[in-house]
Amino acid sequence: MKSRNLLWIPLKEQQNYSAPSDFEQLQRLTQPGIDALNTQIQAVETQINTLLNNDPHLKELVAILDSVPGVGTVVATEIVLQTNAFTRFTNPKQFACHAGVAPFEFTSGKSVKAKTKVSNHANKQLKTLLHLAAMSAIQGKNVLAQYYQRLVQNGKNKMAAINAVRNKIIRICFALVRKNQFFDPKINFELV
Repeated sequence: MKSRNLLWIPLKEQQNYSAPSDFEQLQRLTQPGIDALNTQIQAVETQINTLLNNDPHLKELVAILDSVPGVGTVVATEIVLQTNAFTRFTNPKQFACHAGVAPFEFTSGKSVKAKTKVSNHANKQLKTLLHLAAMSAIQGKNVLAQYYQRLVQNGKNKMAAINAVRNKIIRICFALVRKNQFFDPKINFELV
C-alpha cells in the first residue's frame, strides 16, 4: 500500500498543476504499476480474509475485538497478528509498550526530570492504527468518548488523553479475549 501511494499521490497532485499532455504521459507511465500493486493488494487481502474465515479461533478473536468501540476489522486483525493470537503478548502493559502507547517517567534517582513520555522504540504501524481507533472511538457516543471527555475536563492534555484512550482500548481488548466475551459498556469498561 505504501508503494502504491508513492506512485498514486504524486500523480494526483500533478493532475491539477501539469499541462494535460504532460499529465497524460505521466499517467500512462505510472498507471500500470498502480494497477499491478492494486491487484497484489487485493490478492493479499483475499488471502487474509480466507485465513481468518477458515480458522474459527482467529475469526472469533477478530469478532471479539471488532466489538470494541473504534476497533474495526483492520485494527482487530493487526492486533491478532501482532500478538500471535494473544500468545506472544499475554499482558496488556507489554503490548502497550510494544505499540508505543505506554507512558514512561523520565527520572533519575528521586527527582523527576521531565513529564511522562511514550517510547520512540515502537511498532509505528500498530501505533498509527491504535491512534485511528482512538480517534474513531472518541467521535461517537460511547464509554471511551465519555472517558476522553472526562480526562480533558480534568485538565489532561488532549494528546495525552488520546493516548490514555489507546491504552484503554488495549486493556479492554485483552480483558475481552481473556474472558472470551464481546464488549458490553456496562460490564467491561470498569473491569480494566
